[in-house]
Amino acid sequence: MSSRRLQDLSKALEDNSAIVWVSVIKAVGSAPCRIGSTMTITRSTFSGTVGGGALELAALKEARGMLLEPSNALKDGWQRWRRDFPLGPALGQCCGGRVWLLFERLTAAEASVIGNIVRAHSENDILLRPLSAGYPMEYSGNREAGGSKWPPRVRSVVQEMLSGKRPRTAMAVDEWFLEPLGQCREILFLYGAGHVGRAVVRAFEGLPFEIYWVDTVSERYPDPFPRGVNQLVSANPADAVQYAPSGSWHVVMTFSHAIDFDVCQAVLTRGDFIYAGVIASKTKRARFVRKLREAGLKDSIVSSLHAPIGLDQLDGKEPAEIAISLAADFLLRLKGAAVIGELKARAPIAQGEG
Repeated sequence: MSSRRLQDLSKALEDNSAIVWVSVIKAVGSAPCRIGSTMTITRSTFSGTVGGGALELAALKEARGMLLEPSNALKDGWQRWRRDFPLGPALGQCCGGRVWLLFERLTAAEASVIGNIVRAHSENDILLRPLSAGYPMEYSGNREAGGSKWPPRVRSVVQEMLSGKRPRTAMAVDEWFLEPLGQCREILFLYGAGHVGRAVVRAFEGLPFEIYWVDTVSERYPDPFPRGVNQLVSANPADAVQYAPSGSWHVVMTFSHAIDFDVCQAVLTRGDFIYAGVIASKTKRARFVRKLREAGLKDSIVSSLHAPIGLDQLDGKEPAEIAISLAADFLLRLKGAAVIGELKARAPIAQGEG
C-alpha cells in the first residue's frame, strides 16, 4: 500500500460523513486483482479498484448498502465485514478464482486515528488491521499502542518484514491484515504465454511490476508456474482487459494476430492505460494502425500504441533480447528518460514475421 493511498483515504473522510473502504485480503486461483488492492466508496463516488467488472459492481452494491445503514443501527467503532466472491458464472466472470474482500465503514470517529497514522508513519512501517470489528488500525512504528495485543505470529511477521527477512507484501496473518506502507508496484497485463512471453516474465522478476499473465488455456503456461505471477485464463483474452485497473501497462504477444488485434483494440478503447504495446513487424504495425482507424479510434489514441515494443537501441530478435529491451524501456519510463536523454520516436524495427 502506498502512503498516497492512505492520504487519499484520510482526505475522503474529511469530505464525507461516512465511507466504505474495500480491500482485497485474499485471492486464490485466477483472479483479476492483487492482495492489497483497494476501493474507497462514498454514496455517490468511488476511487481505486479491486479488479473491475462484475466483482467491482458487486463490491459497490455491498458497500453502498452499508452506507445506507443509519449510524445508530451500528455498533460503535471500526465496523468491518468480510465477503468472499467466487469468480465464476454467478458473477459472469471468466477467471475461475476466488476473492475475499474486507469492507470497513469509516466515519469521523475513525478519522483522527487515520490522520495520526498519515502524519506519523514512515515509509518503512507496516499498517495492521484486525479482520473483525471493534479494534482500530495501527502501524508498526507505534508498537506501544498495540504490539502487545498482536498475536505472536503477527508480531513475528512484522519483525521479519521490517528486518528484510520476509518480502514486503500484503497478507492476512492470524485474523489480521498486514500491509507494508511505501509499497507501490505497477500493474502489467501480459497477453501470451509463448516463448517471448515466458522470457518477459523471467526478465521482469524482481522488478516493481505485478504481472497478470493472460492466455487461452492453462496448458500454455510453463510448469511449474512462476511464483509471484498471477494467471488469468480466458478463451478470449480481450475479455481480460476489463479486469485491468486504470493506469495499467499492457503488452500483447499472443500466438494469433487476430487475438493481438482484439486485445489492442480493447485496451485502446478503454484509454486509461499507462502503456499499450504489441510485438510487431512493419507489416503488422501498418495493418493494425489501418484497422484501428477503420474501427473508429482517433489517431491520437492509435498513435499511442507501441509497435514494436522495447528500446530502439536494443533491437534484438531473440525472445530474451526482446524481453530485456522491454524491461529496460519500462524502467526508463518509471525513472524518467534523463539517463540516456529523451527517448526518440520509435522507428519500425522488425520484430518477428509480418
